[in-house]
Amino acid sequence: MIEIEIREGLSPNFDPGSLDAFIRKALELAEVSPESELSLVITDNAEIRQLNREYLGADAPTDVLSFPLDFDNPETGSPYLGDIVISLPTAAQQAEAGGHALIEEIKLLVVHGILHLLGHDHADPDEKAAMWQIQEQILTSLEVNARPTES
Repeated sequence: MIEIEIREGLSPNFDPGSLDAFIRKALELAEVSPESELSLVITDNAEIRQLNREYLGADAPTDVLSFPLDFDNPETGSPYLGDIVISLPTAAQQAEAGGHALIEEIKLLVVHGILHLLGHDHADPDEKAAMWQIQEQILTSLEVNARPTES
């Protein structure tokens, strides 16, 4: 099960339900069991800043956070990968700066978040190169037009 939640008061200009099939395809390309589950929360800068401060010690908003959990859902028996949280305002700013649609930025951030759930990181140059290579393969396969802006 893919659970998608849009926090109250936010109005994305895309159909959040369209992300379900996208997430499933991204998981397949990442070679994850098709029964795998995760949740996606689309929120505002205040909430993501609070989460970033509480869990990573960074007192600033960010675009995406991932919380890997890696357990079997007791209700379904399926692997539960974890939670992805995306800031809608930050994603909108990045989409505008990148010259692409908001949904494209959200898709990029979803793929990035999935890779973090799977244990990939970009803390050092070698890890980053490996993660960016997988991310690029998935984005290209899914015909996503957005690309990361950080170097």
